[in-house]
Amino acid sequence: MTVFLVRHAQAGSRIGAALDDDRLRTLTVEGRHQSAELAGILAVLGVTEILTSPYRRCIETAAPLAAALNVEVQITTALQEGPHDGALVLVRQLASGSAAFFSHGDIIPGVLQSLAQEDNLDLGESPRCQKASIWILEAGSLTSQFVTATYISPPHWDKG
Repeated sequence: MTVFLVRHAQAGSRIGAALDDDRLRTLTVEGRHQSAELAGILAVLGVTEILTSPYRRCIETAAPLAAALNVEVQITTALQEGPHDGALVLVRQLASGSAAFFSHGDIIPGVLQSLAQEDNLDLGESPRCQKASIWILEAGSLTSQFVTATYISPPHWDKG
C-alpha cells in the first residue's frame, strides 16, 4: 500500500522556450539520465502501476520505468499543472496498490499539504519537491489514510 509521488526530471527552460505550448517541453540530457536512475530505484521498490500528467516532460520521465516493468503508462489530466484536487482523489483511490504518479512542482506539494492536514501526515520540518525527487507514501493497512512519508532526493548525475 505504497504511493510514489515523482516530480518530473530536468526539462528545458520554461523561460525563452521556443515552444508555444509549455506542455511540449522535453527533458534535457540531465533529465534523461535522471529518469533512467528513477526507473532503477522505482522498479526495485515494487511499483506496479504508472500514472502521469499529459505533459511531455512527465511522460518522458515515466517512460524508462514503464519499459523496465513492461507496463503501460496511464495518462491523466488529474496530474497536470493546476489545482491539485483531482490528484489528491486519485492518490487516495490508488492507495491500496503500489502506484507511481509522475507530476509537477505545484501538484505534489499541494497533495502533500492536503495529506498532512487530513491524515496528520508528518512531512518533516521543511518538505522539499526537487525535480526528479520521490515522495514515498505508505497507507495504513485498514484505511486509505497515509501514515508515513519519506523523501528521496533526486539522483545525482555526474557529467564527467
